[in-house]
Amino acid sequence: MPKPLVKSCCLCQSTRNGSIISGTLAIILSIITIIVIFTARVHFKTIIFDFIPNNIVKIILVVNLCMTILISLLMMFGVVKRNHYLMVPWVVLGIMIAIGLLISVIYTAVVFFIDGFVLTGVLWLIFGLICCAILTYCWCVVYSEYANLAEESERGRYNKQPYRR
Repeated sequence: MPKPLVKSCCLCQSTRNGSIISGTLAIILSIITIIVIFTARVHFKTIIFDFIPNNIVKIILVVNLCMTILISLLMMFGVVKRNHYLMVPWVVLGIMIAIGLLISVIYTAVVFFIDGFVLTGVLWLIFGLICCAILTYCWCVVYSEYANLAEESERGRYNKQPYRR
């Protein structure tokens, strides 16, 4: 049985409210990113498959962001309905995104350092690691709510905690 990692969100909110806030942030950031992809002239490229055309990379990124919106809505619905099974895709996606973000931040910072843009590399590393820490904390909050709901459904919603000797 999973155990909660945190007891509250930001030391003042419940993990339930924190999970809804995390889902809302994911949806808002996904929508903003989709808008930036289609309005700004940014050249996207992948780390391994750098031969893929820029338009294809944009389409793949938009599809991933739409899936993030869908999974975040599913997670928020699971929190409201107290169904931990609906939260599983977000928990899995969240940790994968955190690991991917960490790898991407480190790789991009190293590329900046190699190309001679030291200040840009340092700033990218600092802000990227801060974003990675915030994402990991949001994941911990959602995982804790998932663990609470899984425990609640296992022992019954209205039963007392079992007596431990």
